[in-house]
Amino acid sequence: MDISRAKALVRPRARKKRNGRGTGSRRGKTSGRGRDGARSRSGWSSRGMTGGAVPLWRRLPKVGFSNAPFRTEYSIVNVGQLNRFADGALVTPEELGRLGIVKQVPNGGVKILGEGELQKALTVRANAFSKSAVAKIESAGGSVDRIAGPRPPVRHKMRSRGASPAQQEA
Repeated sequence: MDISRAKALVRPRARKKRNGRGTGSRRGKTSGRGRDGARSRSGWSSRGMTGGAVPLWRRLPKVGFSNAPFRTEYSIVNVGQLNRFADGALVTPEELGRLGIVKQVPNGGVKILGEGELQKALTVRANAFSKSAVAKIESAGGSVDRIAGPRPPVRHKMRSRGASPAQQEA
């Protein structure tokens, strides 16, 4: 075989760097991390690190209020989707979940909106209704029943988590 005809081996991807395989490999001993400092240690992360300066997230003013932890989220169901039920049926969040109309009921529960037309007289139980949905359900001969939404338990701020009320008073 002639050396001039030799071709490089075609690889589908670059070879993995094999660190820590001896000093002759160019990435031995310290494995390309250098000798000292935070970057040479395992578990070091550069996120938010700006050298000697105060990180940007600490320099920016913290203003405003977010309602995200307190907002009420609903699974939305339109009136037009309720035509799948039989005439005179009782529609509950459990029935909506069983039919696959509602995938998962969040903390707020189910809200019925007025999109579409309803041809059947139904008794609809849900956590919230829009005005147009109530009008369409009642005009079709059905009735609306509001139920209380599932709420997470409220923790008393002055009571420790482990102690019961009887232990607190003693």
